[in-house]
Formats: sequence, structure tokens, C-alpha cells
Amino acid sequence: MEQPREEALNDLDKKKEPDSCDKLSEPTPGREALQKQYEELNDRYLRLAADFDNFRKRVARDMGAQIDFAIEGFAVELLEVADNFDRALSAEESSAKEGLIQIAKLFRSILERHGIKPIESMGMKFDPEVHEAMACIHSANEEGTVIDEVCCGYTMRDKVIRHARVAVSKGKESD
Repeated sequence: MEQPREEALNDLDKKKEPDSCDKLSEPTPGREALQKQYEELNDRYLRLAADFDNFRKRVARDMGAQIDFAIEGFAVELLEVADNFDRALSAEESSAKEGLIQIAKLFRSILERHGIKPIESMGMKFDPEVHEAMACIHSANEEGTVIDEVCCGYTMRDKVIRHARVAVSKGKESD
């Protein structure tokens, strides 16, 4: 009796609907179109990703080249100052000071051409945005006034690149 039961189960297995997995593996016209569209979109994505990566690398390389070119131009101008220093050092003592004055003027003009300007400090009110206090000294000047500049500060296109190091008045000394 068991034999007919096994045959019946085998017949049920044969009549059973195919699994949904079986259906997916069967090619259908809609599925083929979707697969083709997926492959085209994936290919476009990979190409765009590669193009973007190449663009990023090219921009970084171009930026580096621009920075190098700017530094090179600035360095060439500073070499002129170095040459003038060498000439001044080999000159007679009487004309050396005059040569140094001319070199200082040349140097300041090069800095100004590149947007680098000295910060005016003497007699100004102390400003922590542009000044760095090195000392506070009693003086006849009003409290908080810059009375001595230890080291000149500089701005480049309105941005402080080096703070002026200054001595600031504490006001009059009380007896």
C-alpha cells in the first residue's frame, strides 16, 4: 500500500508550480529589457565615476602647477633683492648704507605688488586682531596705545599673515 502513496507524492511534486526562483531564471522579454537597461546604466555610472576621478586628479594637478608658478614668480623677484644685497656687501662702506636703503625700497615694492602690506602700529590703539603685545610699559601715552614696534606685522589682501609685535602703554605711572 505504501507504493501507491509514494507514487502519488511524486506525481504531486511533478505537478507542483515552479518556484519563483525558477521563474526569475527564465528569460522573458520584459526581464531582458530590464537587464539590458541595468547594464547600460551601470556602465554609464562606472564611466561617470572614472571621469569624475580623472577630473579631480586633473584639478589637483593644475592647482599644484598654478601654486608652483606663483611661487616661482615671487622667488624670481626676490632673487633680484638677493643680488642687490650681494652688490651692497661688496661695495665700499660709504655707499653700502645707501645701497641697503635702495634694497629695502625694492623689497617693499615687491611685497606691495603681491598685496603684502605692513601694518601701521605706532601711536595706534592696541588691536589684538593685528597686534601681539610683547610688553606693557608705563608711559605718558594713553593706556592701550602702541608705543614701540618690536617687529613689523604684515597683511596680504586684508588678511593678517603676521601680527605686529608691539609694546603697549600702561598709562602714566602712579606715584
